[in-house]
Formats: sequence, structure tokens, C-alpha cells
Amino acid sequence: MSPKRNALPTAPTAHVVKAKEALKTVADLDHAIWQGDAEALLSALPAQPIFDLVVSSPPYNIGKSYEKKGALEDYLKWQERILDLIIPRLKETGSICWQVGNFVDNGMIVPLDIEMAYIFKKHGLKLRNRIIWHFGHGLHNKRRFSGRYEVIMWYSKSDDYQFDLDAVRIPAKYPGKRHFKGPKRGKLSGNPLGKNPEDVWGIPNVKANHIEKTDHPCQFPVGLIERLVLSMTKPGQLVFDPFAGVGSSGVAAALHGRNFLGCELIANYARQAKERIDAALAGTAKYRPHDKELYDHTKSKLSQVVLSEDEEAEAA
Repeated sequence: MSPKRNALPTAPTAHVVKAKEALKTVADLDHAIWQGDAEALLSALPAQPIFDLVVSSPPYNIGKSYEKKGALEDYLKWQERILDLIIPRLKETGSICWQVGNFVDNGMIVPLDIEMAYIFKKHGLKLRNRIIWHFGHGLHNKRRFSGRYEVIMWYSKSDDYQFDLDAVRIPAKYPGKRHFKGPKRGKLSGNPLGKNPEDVWGIPNVKANHIEKTDHPCQFPVGLIERLVLSMTKPGQLVFDPFAGVGSSGVAAALHGRNFLGCELIANYARQAKERIDAALAGTAKYRPHDKELYDHTKSKLSQVVLSEDEEAEAA
């Protein structure tokens, strides 16, 4: 009788945890989504540093289909409660990247990064960057300029924070530039790995024809988080997202060998998050990398106006 072949190793998978009795051990899983309230999970975890990176795009209190619009003061108190629970669980070498937009009230905008700054200050966190996320599509306004950016507040817990710039360098504008004087005269002056991506990031938001699109109305692009994960964590470290949605943070973590813990209230989104993280772990995830060049819109047929016969006649 021929010996049995060894079974092929199976790819790791993410877990959706619902049972309250599992709250205290959910952080022991490599890739997990707690289907429930973030405050409940955080309150159940040990009050000790376990997170290497916290990255999230919390609901903006603007009345999306998955959130309830409320007073700005109430919203800020809620965010403060969440962050009060997160920060003691952040490692001394860790960072928080909190991505926010504007609270809009009757056409007047209130930048949430400004309103929330006091929360981070009271914990002694150190602001390293206000990263501007610039995207090309959104609502069109008639009474003010259309908004096309949001902000990532990057805070470190200490001065001894993790940051690997080389992991996220992008192609230089002038890689052939050389030193024009001194002992290095004539030698290439730029870093061979590329340049610092700076603090204004042009990364497309997830709209109808985006490769990552799900049914979530305000989806985090994987590439935006990927740059944060690569620069602020090492393989095997833990990324936490208290508002995981359809799991874009978990995808970015899984793609690069980081562990992930997230929270999501809505069962449909938690299910999709698991499916997307599983695909990343299996090497089949569809996503747009952080360093992919922006599409040149001038190559589109829509960039040219082609008049119909009737329009040509009317213009004559």
C-alpha cells in the first residue's frame, strides 16, 4: 500500500469573534475581528501595552448610512472615551494614526483633527505629522470649494517610536541629479531607494470602479494604511483598528506579515472583513498598492470633448 502524501499546509485565516466570553482572549489570535462594540472589547482587554500601531477611520458623525448624526460635543466625548481606553494599551514604541475629515453643520465645516487634538495632548502623545490625504473624487459643492482631502493625525507615544522610511520610499522626481560641488561632485545625490513620500499623499478614494470596492459607503483604501503599516511596524507586530469596517486595515496588515485585531458592529461588514483578510493571507487579495502611480486622466477619452453633429451645428 502506497504511503499517504503529506497534506499541503493551509493558509492561516481570520476569525470573527462574537461570544462575550471570548473577549479576553481575542487578542491572542493572529487575525481577528470582534463583532461588537469597541468599548466592550477594549474594556475587556488587559490594561497593558499590546498594540504596536493603532490605525482607524472612525465614523465622522456626518450621517452616513452606518452612523447616527449627533451633536459635535457628544461625538467628541465618545471619541475621547475610545481613545482613553486605547492609549494605555499602546506600546511606548507605538503610534496612533487617526484619520478624520470634517464635521459639517449647515454648510459650515469643523475640522475634526483640530477639535480632537486636546484628547491626544492630555495623554502626552507627540504629534509627528498631519498627513494630508488628497483624493480626486467626492461631492460637488456650490456654496464652497469642493472638499478633496482629509487628515491623518500621526501621534507617537514617546520619542522612541518605530519608523522605517526606507520601507515606503517612492521614486524620486530627478533620480539622475548629481552633486555639483564638494567631495561628492559628479556623484548621484539622491537616495537609491527613492525619496520620502512627504506629508501630502495622493491616493484614490474607493469609489464605484475601484478594484477594492465593496458595499461599504465610506471605505478605507488599503494603500493608505499600507504605507503606515510598513513604516511604523515590523513583521509579527500587532495592528489594531477599533472601527474596522470591511477590514482594509486587516488586509494591509496581513499582506505584510503583521497581526491584526479589529472591531466591527455590523455583521455584514465583519463577514466581508474576514473574507478580504483571508484573501490577503492566501495571496489573492485585490488591492491598489500605496506606491502605484496615479492614473493620467488625459489618456481617457472623456478628457476630450467630441461634439455631436447637432452640437457642432449649434456652435457654428
